[in-house]
Amino acid sequence: MGTILRTITTDGAVACTVVDSTDIAAAAEQIHKTSATVTAALGRLITAASMMGRMLKNQQDSVTIRLAGDGPAGSLIAVSDSQGNPRGYVANPIVEIPLNKYGKLDVAGAVGTQGTLTVIKDVGLPEPSIGMIPIQSGEIAEDITSYFAVSEQTPTVCALGVLVNPELTVRAAGGLLIQLLPGAGEEMVERLEANVKKLRPITAMLDSGMTPMEIAREAMEGFSLEVLDEGKVKYQCNCSRKRVEKALLSIGREELSRLMEEQEITEVECHFCNKKYLFDREELKGLMK
Repeated sequence: MGTILRTITTDGAVACTVVDSTDIAAAAEQIHKTSATVTAALGRLITAASMMGRMLKNQQDSVTIRLAGDGPAGSLIAVSDSQGNPRGYVANPIVEIPLNKYGKLDVAGAVGTQGTLTVIKDVGLPEPSIGMIPIQSGEIAEDITSYFAVSEQTPTVCALGVLVNPELTVRAAGGLLIQLLPGAGEEMVERLEANVKKLRPITAMLDSGMTPMEIAREAMEGFSLEVLDEGKVKYQCNCSRKRVEKALLSIGREELSRLMEEQEITEVECHFCNKKYLFDREELKGLMK
């Protein structure tokens, strides 16, 4: 399990969320059998979803982040509940490309630099709220920062990282989200900018044994912090046979009839966890009644 922490300055001007998502990114790699670069890309996206999900107010709320770039990885999707438990999917889990000019995994090369980032928040209203922006860099953290600036008018610092071992397992993964709230003055902005400039990469801090609280204190040096909440988070899929039945019904009677004619057993696989659900002809016939 990972750990997520939400803090706020005592004057209510700046919020800071930190998550250790090492186990979450590792679970995604194990489920989707991703190559190193895609592990980093998907790990970053589900880390962002975890932090954004934890910021939702109601228990049934959820957030979906869809990254549709022109890179070889294809579309990436991450969904989180309001506790910060995410799940994710990538169209092409295996992408083998050279390291970038900094000698790092080329996440932007896998994701692409042209396309859109879409954030869908389901907060119990008749229609979900949808914000869409052009991809800024494909590195994901910069794209999340841009989303908050453009769609929510909230100045934000976002740091995301996934450190992958040579044998392709996840060594460390995490995220940091700092947001200026109404009332933040220019002096606070300057202090934050100075802190961010000297901050080490999130994976370096986690790999050295730092806790989310220690990372928050370092990022928010010079500010007085109070904890809003802290909890455990994990990669969590909410698929069920009932949900799959609803999905089958949504394709229409004609398509269901075709499935019954063409195959004795219809197999439906969940994109997020790869669990398979099997339906024989009698079960499909029962759904149509």
